[in-house]
Amino acid sequence: MSDNLLEVKGLKKYYPINKGFFNKTQGFVKAVDDISFTVRKGETFGLVGESGCGKSTTGRSLLRLIEPTAGEITFDGQNIMALSAEEMRKQRREMQIVFQDPFSSLDPRNTVQRILEEPLIVHGIGDAKERRRRVEYLADVVGLAKAHLLRYPHQFSGGQRQRIGIARALALQPKLIIADEPVSALDVSIQSQVINLMQDLQREFGLTYIFIAHDLSVVKHICDRVAVMYLGRIVEVADKTTLYAEPQHPYTQALLSAVPEPDPDLRKERVILQGEVPSPANVPVGCAFNTRCPKVMDVCRSIKPGLAETGAGHLAACHLYHEPTRDLLA
Repeated sequence: MSDNLLEVKGLKKYYPINKGFFNKTQGFVKAVDDISFTVRKGETFGLVGESGCGKSTTGRSLLRLIEPTAGEITFDGQNIMALSAEEMRKQRREMQIVFQDPFSSLDPRNTVQRILEEPLIVHGIGDAKERRRRVEYLADVVGLAKAHLLRYPHQFSGGQRQRIGIARALALQPKLIIADEPVSALDVSIQSQVINLMQDLQREFGLTYIFIAHDLSVVKHICDRVAVMYLGRIVEVADKTTLYAEPQHPYTQALLSAVPEPDPDLRKERVILQGEVPSPANVPVGCAFNTRCPKVMDVCRSIKPGLAETGAGHLAACHLYHEPTRDLLA
């Protein structure tokens, strides 16, 4: 039996660009461009990259909150791309999401009691008394007092609102939670509290996380394995220890060089990338990173590199490590 809870193959999400009097499709914005990865049961899998690289679109596509253009998504042995809208609604009991902005993701007209109870009502779980007990339990688990249940979202701090969002995601006892930049809108001191809470909940409930972020120091703390995205493509995958110690892809090396070093006596060489990030509506031919890469070769401008294994469980989409390309260069 496979240890993978989630398997993604060839996932794409293209948005058409319509122009002219007849509104004809002139091209596509390739938000997610043919990515594949697996997530093991009980692990925290990180998705990192610059803003606009397709991380959040990937997370929403996995839940079919955004319908993918193409690809296969297998969750716990089931092909969720084949499910009808009603079947997918039921499947979401097992797959939940925590959004980036804890204020806009909570209905300001509802009390916390109602916000946490709503998923239970939608899925027909328990009677009113059982639902109330469940809501009180969820509030306690995430560190909220019973009195908080009668308040509205605007009466809480950002950290408390994110705790409400996490409690709502836990309401249906899911197997997988997609955390879409869950701490980026919070103060640094509050970030650590929320991350520690998520780790405690993972141990208590056996959760699996997909943790989407751009803050590599946060990712290093919470994730087991990390996938680095650039322009809708995955360019490197490795466990966090290997990735941070031996980054292979030039883009990953540049990202890690920009992470602030807490020790003022430690100096590290900063990799400064030249030029702007290309538009996902006009992705460069070959390697998408070739317009900014300090190690670019001629082959990078014509052939798109696939993920090649550079070590045990370490994959990089770079011609520096691609066997067929190395043969061509020889």
